[in-house]
Amino acid sequence: MKIGVLALQGDFDAHRRRLEELGAEVVLVKKPEQLDGIAGLVIPGGESSTFLKLLGEDGVAKLKDFVHAKPTFGTCAGAILLATEVENPKQAGLGALDITVRRNAYGRQADSSIREGQFLNDPIEMVFIRAPRIERVGKDVEVVATEGRDPVMVRKGKTLAATFHPELSDDPRIHRYFLDLVSNGKRG
Repeated sequence: MKIGVLALQGDFDAHRRRLEELGAEVVLVKKPEQLDGIAGLVIPGGESSTFLKLLGEDGVAKLKDFVHAKPTFGTCAGAILLATEVENPKQAGLGALDITVRRNAYGRQADSSIREGQFLNDPIEMVFIRAPRIERVGKDVEVVATEGRDPVMVRKGKTLAATFHPELSDDPRIHRYFLDLVSNGKRG
């Protein structure tokens, strides 16, 4: 299975290592044409507005087509990009998930933290770095992980978004869940 990791910024290499540990062949996607021929895509953390600038108009259009057609997993900034509505400040998204996301809702870099949350009703470590908050979840969007009362990972069909950084934890369950989604569309 060939999985792309958008490699423009953020800790894309941590995602690459985790996916390879789980048996995936990984392509570091730096150009829009590299989206052709991959089965799924991870959009890592970073700065969502910078992703949009680096991709350019044609790259954003190609990425938008991809995320509406194939399995995609966005973490932190990637979750922001997948949202239909972005606040603080308002920003265009790719519209793949009917959610409203507030950027930097958990505070600044200094407010980063490791917390315990629930993933499919089991405890899991979650790393939050300048994390966005999911403020609204659309009717067809399923909450698959929470931290306290907050939804922190959501899914609709083949699209998955997490406001935390599972690539920075030693727990491979989140990436395995995404690979299961890519390979058969079912829950991991």
